[in-house]
Amino acid sequence: MPVAMFRPAMAALLAGSLGLAHAGIFDDEEARKAIVDLRNRVAAVDEGLKARAAEASTANAQVLEQLSALKRSLLELNNQLEVTRGEIAKLRGSNEQLTRDLADLQRKQKDIGQATDERLRKLEPVKVTLDGKEFLVEQDERRSYEEAIAVIRTGDFDKAVALLGAFQRRYIGSSYTDSSRFWLGNALYGKRDYKEAINAFRLFVTGAADHPRAPEALLALANSQAEMKDAKAARKTLDELQKAYPQSEAAAAAKERLATLK
Repeated sequence: MPVAMFRPAMAALLAGSLGLAHAGIFDDEEARKAIVDLRNRVAAVDEGLKARAAEASTANAQVLEQLSALKRSLLELNNQLEVTRGEIAKLRGSNEQLTRDLADLQRKQKDIGQATDERLRKLEPVKVTLDGKEFLVEQDERRSYEEAIAVIRTGDFDKAVALLGAFQRRYIGSSYTDSSRFWLGNALYGKRDYKEAINAFRLFVTGAADHPRAPEALLALANSQAEMKDAKAARKTLDELQKAYPQSEAAAAAKERLATLK
């Protein structure tokens, strides 16, 4: 109990005791005993108050210490929380960066895949139909052949001969070989190199007697021989044409050509 609450009680006790003394209820000896007793009681009450005050002070100190410890704990916890938040923010940032990196990697992988597919498509063989035959050729091979044929159509026979010769050397055994020999003979004939034209046409017919252009090649061969003033060889070739391919248009042309040879 606080000291201030005991002050009025002590005053009332003293006043009552003094009042009894004045009233003559007690004699002097009894009065002294009463006073001593009262003083002892007051002292005891005062000691009790001091003890309680000390206990209260100690309790308050303990409470304050506990509060202080709690504040320190809360501060440490708050610091830890801030550190944790910072780490979470870093992790979140790292995660976002990883997500972006993964997206970039996936885009690059997709681009590389598309580029690879495109290159593979350029390297993949393509199906070609030529002179009644269907076959697979490399794309570069097809481009080289078609480039040479396109040059023949322009009338640049010198260039066509060079391109067809290079094609045959580069693509040995190509499915275009027979056709390239036929057109090489025509390009040589076009540039009036009749001797080489004869060799080219003969090589073609020998290697591809069943080719749909074989009759045409024999007719061109005979014409080349005629240009070389070798009428005998020309007539022999025309006879060969009529016997080997009697139903062909070239055979009919051969018959007319024989009539003009001297």
